[in-house]
Amino acid sequence: MKTVQVQRKKNEDWAYLTEVIPLKTPLVLVFGNRFLLENSDLYEEVRELFPDGEIVFGSSCGDLIAGAVNDDHVTITAIEFEKSQFDIKRVNIVNYENTSEAGNAVASLLNPEGLRHVFVLSEGSSVNGSDLTKGMQSILPNTLITGGLCGDDDRFQRTLASYNEQPKEGEIIVIGFYGNSFEASFSIYGGWKPFGPERIITKSEGNVLYEIDGKPALDLYKKYLGEKAKDLPGSALIYPLDVKLEGNKQSFVRTILNIDEEKNAMILAGDVPEKSTVQLMMSTMDDIAAASETAAIRAMEGRQQPPQLAILISCIGRKLVLDQRVEEEVEEVMDVIENDVTITGMYSYGEIAPFYGERHCKLHNQTMTITLISE
Repeated sequence: MKTVQVQRKKNEDWAYLTEVIPLKTPLVLVFGNRFLLENSDLYEEVRELFPDGEIVFGSSCGDLIAGAVNDDHVTITAIEFEKSQFDIKRVNIVNYENTSEAGNAVASLLNPEGLRHVFVLSEGSSVNGSDLTKGMQSILPNTLITGGLCGDDDRFQRTLASYNEQPKEGEIIVIGFYGNSFEASFSIYGGWKPFGPERIITKSEGNVLYEIDGKPALDLYKKYLGEKAKDLPGSALIYPLDVKLEGNKQSFVRTILNIDEEKNAMILAGDVPEKSTVQLMMSTMDDIAAASETAAIRAMEGRQQPPQLAILISCIGRKLVLDQRVEEEVEEVMDVIENDVTITGMYSYGEIAPFYGERHCKLHNQTMTITLISE
């Protein structure tokens, strides 16, 4: 595996972060601020840098790269696989009745024979992440799927993604990896703790939460937030919800992406089924940084070969809590994995991976999700 990383800060020229070496038909991952990705010349500029590259774009809430988190940048990681193969497919959510159907469709485009791993990068504004994972996993039940939903900082206006074209809305992109020597491992960990009383979701529809304990969900949430309610939906990112399905031991975290004042409802990144129990959550800087270390340790467990590439997908809510200490969670990961591992990734609106110890992917919020790759 050979890698090259290039970065451009707003109003500056491209700068190489690594040695400039030629790459043959590389996978080119481009993460960046949504406003910079909207630059009409961006695709052609990246194409000029990597003429025979397979280019995948995703808007981020901050780019993750070794030892740094960047906000007003476009960051490129180009990877040449010397022993493995990859295939990229895409669909757009506007062409399907729902996200589950789109997940079915995009997963069906990949050849399942010899498929070792799927990395998914989806726009994060109109896609229901829970339905996306269900739709994909129903087609590829035995395949490890990881990835994330693109972000737009705390604006919640537009998210962009694309494959070999200018970034746009509605895109769902999957990268399938093949090869006997290809190895992928993963882990997720949050570091958030529930507090307050457990309540019951009494009315919801998909990822829209209407009532908790028979009362308007938004009213109840605003009561907990107090003065911070005036800053919704942004302030909700630091107080996510812990949701436990009826009869399940595992709980998952849901971030509130937007609010509907007219319907007194909250729109979340993924499904919040009725009869589930729900609690507010909070965290500290130290807990979040420690959780990233735990995720890295678990991702390294049982590997046959040392990792060569680490793709980190963390959540915008974690970034807001960490604030000036945001780079600490990247440093915690670096302390665990090998020093010569190429690190890339982004802050997102949702992370996709199985629970620890499982194989079926789920949508998560407020986690550090690590995918380690080697060939």
